[in-house]
Amino acid sequence: MKKVIALILSLLLIVAFALTAVGCKKAEAPKPAEAPKPAEAPAAAPAAPAAPAAPAAPAGK
Repeated sequence: MKKVIALILSLLLIVAFALTAVGCKKAEAPKPAEAPKPAEAPAAAPAAPAAPAAPAAPAGK
């Protein structure tokens, strides 16, 4: 009788481990949508060209 009980318990243990190994697979979480990229700042306007130097004063006449 003890052998029969031991056999039944061992089979139950094997079945329990088999079901644990197979089990339900965890559903994959959907990948989060990419956050929209912030708009790039407009390019800085080039600096205004420097004013030409004033002509030199004529030598004293």
